[in-house]
Amino acid sequence: MTPGTIRLLKQEDNSQIAAVIRAVLTEFKANKPGTVYFDPTTDDLFSLFSTPHAEYFVFEVNGLVAGGAGVFPTYGLPDRCCELVKLYLLPEVRGHGYGKLLIEVCFESARRLGYKQMYLETMPELKMAMSLYEHCGFEYLDGPLGNSGHFGCDLWMLKLL
Repeated sequence: MTPGTIRLLKQEDNSQIAAVIRAVLTEFKANKPGTVYFDPTTDDLFSLFSTPHAEYFVFEVNGLVAGGAGVFPTYGLPDRCCELVKLYLLPEVRGHGYGKLLIEVCFESARRLGYKQMYLETMPELKMAMSLYEHCGFEYLDGPLGNSGHFGCDLWMLKLL
């Protein structure tokens, strides 16, 4: 496989990353209400991540967006806590360590932005991601933090940075 590159999201990436996110959620039968699949911001992540203290990174292979992940100051999270959001990779680039690499880039970004904790929400349908999160040091919580609006996610995790 050709090595990919990780870079900050550009406005012209909006349609490609939205397609990646929806394709992966559909693949895992997680394209349900209360998830980012139906979130209107999915079609304009560039504007969403223009929010202060937020960054989104895309994973690009041969000029095409094959995945991404971001850091976001989700409303209602504790002070100096951000959320790891929208981590998705197309099937053809999975299993090569790129998910872990994206998470590590997000950890570095979060620390640089002054965060001390990183939170995430997921769902049982995304078992592959859950084991990756565990491997990266996230621990399960008993309930949600903040107010992401994604009521379709019923697993919550937190990591100290």
